[in-house]
Amino acid sequence: MTTQLDAAFPVRTRRTSTAPEGVIPQPRSAPITRGVPAPRTPVAPSRSVEEIDALWEDYKATPSAAAREGLILHYAPLVAAVAGRVGMRLPSTVEQADLVSYGMFGLIDAIEKYQTDRSVKFESYASSRIRGAIIDELRAMDWVPRSVRTKARSVDRAYAELEAKLHRTPTEDEVARHLELPVEDLRAIYSQLSTVNVAALDELLGGGDDRPGGVSLGDTLGDDRTLDPASSIEAAETKFLLARAIECLGERERIVVVLYYYEGMTLAEIGRVLGVTESRISQMHTAAMVRLRTRLVEAERA
Repeated sequence: MTTQLDAAFPVRTRRTSTAPEGVIPQPRSAPITRGVPAPRTPVAPSRSVEEIDALWEDYKATPSAAAREGLILHYAPLVAAVAGRVGMRLPSTVEQADLVSYGMFGLIDAIEKYQTDRSVKFESYASSRIRGAIIDELRAMDWVPRSVRTKARSVDRAYAELEAKLHRTPTEDEVARHLELPVEDLRAIYSQLSTVNVAALDELLGGGDDRPGGVSLGDTLGDDRTLDPASSIEAAETKFLLARAIECLGERERIVVVLYYYEGMTLAEIGRVLGVTESRISQMHTAAMVRLRTRLVEAERA
């Protein structure tokens, strides 16, 4: 039978009745979806303090599904508030709806383990449980080890402290001395940190997925399998100008250039073909290069 709580939350936040007492249900591994509007946090009907106390007494006396559902619906806005505070320090790729879903397991666990005879307010007790559930799930999905995350924070702090002290960007040696590490170890940390930050290729630059005609990060990446249009045009123009400059050379100089650069002959071999010495071929080659360079420079200025 579908209850009010089942309709308010996705299937992954539900827990079967066969779960042992005190075991926190684990969320199903689902990819983070982008562009999907976050589900609204269910809002329970306004209840008085006496009604909430009655729900607590009913649930702790005989844990019924109705009392448990009423408590979850009443404290659901607390999950959204904690998830919002946690999400402020996370990348934009992490959806708020996912944080709320993770936090619901912390709320359910807090309701099951809360002792009403203690002097701790449930909101304070549940907030830490909700935040812990969100962080635990984020860490479980993170492919970067916690040690690498710790190193990243230490390097960031070192850069910030040195920039504030030196009023400039610190050098690699200064950062290594500040961290009391050899430069080789610092470079090893840099190589580990290169995998920490990732970005979605389909994410629109400048934020906002609803902008028509937006450019994504994938659109800005170069394709090594295709030729660069600008480079192709520049190479074609250079060949055209070079061909015109070669046509302006003398006949013997043009022969020297063709045999040396296109036929791959040595200066001595060219000298035997033209019947002159190797030193004379070298002089003709130097003169031809000077003329070609001059004509190319003049063509670029024109």
